[in-house]
Amino acid sequence: MTNTMDWLNVPAVVPHEARRREAEARQQILTKPPGALGRLEAMAIQLAALQDTAQPSVERVHIAVFAGDHGVAVEGVSAFPQAVTGEMVRNFSRGGAAISVLAHALNATLEVINLGTVNNPGPLDGVMEYRLGPGTANFTQAPAMDEHQLACALAAGRHAAERARLAGAQLFIGGEMGIANTTAATALACALLGLAPDHLVGPGTGLDAAGVARKSKVIQRALDLHNAHLGSPIAALRRVGGFEIAALAGSYIACAQMGIPVLVDGFISSSAALAAVRLRPGAENWLLFSHASAEPGHRLMLEALGAQPLLSLGMRLGEGSGAATAVPILRMACALHNEMATFAEAAVSDATGASRAVGASPEGTPVTPAHPHGALEKIS
Repeated sequence: MTNTMDWLNVPAVVPHEARRREAEARQQILTKPPGALGRLEAMAIQLAALQDTAQPSVERVHIAVFAGDHGVAVEGVSAFPQAVTGEMVRNFSRGGAAISVLAHALNATLEVINLGTVNNPGPLDGVMEYRLGPGTANFTQAPAMDEHQLACALAAGRHAAERARLAGAQLFIGGEMGIANTTAATALACALLGLAPDHLVGPGTGLDAAGVARKSKVIQRALDLHNAHLGSPIAALRRVGGFEIAALAGSYIACAQMGIPVLVDGFISSSAALAAVRLRPGAENWLLFSHASAEPGHRLMLEALGAQPLLSLGMRLGEGSGAATAVPILRMACALHNEMATFAEAAVSDATGASRAVGASPEGTPVTPAHPHGALEKIS
């Protein structure tokens, strides 16, 4: 795996504005009051622009779950032991995890990438080994990653995006697994947003109030240690991030460079999204946001990203589970956009009260029946 990061400088693809305008025009002539389907309309329009098509679709979904351990776990910042990361990698392999069930239900491609767990589970079916070490370093004492590890983690995300593209994916979801990764995600968000830990810290896997307070102090120690370097997003990611967070950021940037829409999951994934848009301006155009996490700091991250999540279900599992749960909504948005009749096709009067029967214009002049998708038929 190459350790160069020059690829981060490749510009993001610019969404297709003409397709956006066409999709907006189609929404205005469907048999409903304009805006009556709310954000379903907006999501279909956005996907049409991103996919450069009159008929957006998210039937082909690629899910990549990145796993890695965190040295800061020794500071007692998680309610679960660090061994759980490797054990969950085995669970992914067996198909027993939440994301495994959701991927199956969606008929989505699921891959798991082990970037480095303390307890190495060894070769497993459906798990790719990109081992960068037995987890990151304890970032209260040293940078979480060295430069080579960071470059390789970013590249692992890029390679996942490339596999998604080769598979013809219409939507990419990145998931993560790593005990103590809410601590790393919070530290990274604090660095990128210039906020104190108390504004962002939460219970993660289930800490009580004393545990949350301890976690906040641990993060502050890390921020104090690395303060001189946190003005650079790449340095912040290396010093207080994690293998899986860097891989997520790399995958989001690569998707934006290749023109693949991304559905971002929750708290940890949003910290990676923050890093991605700081590292590669323009990547934000390719990010859709699935749900509002139960982690209290997620709201501030979403505000910084200008994001409106589709769901708010109190979820805080990670793995990409919130994003996978939101996919059916995107599919419904696409189906409505593509398959609803226009006023003319349905012989329904529009808001002006004019008759729009097929075969007659409002003035009574014969017209040719419209194509099922009107003027938006895909240009070959």
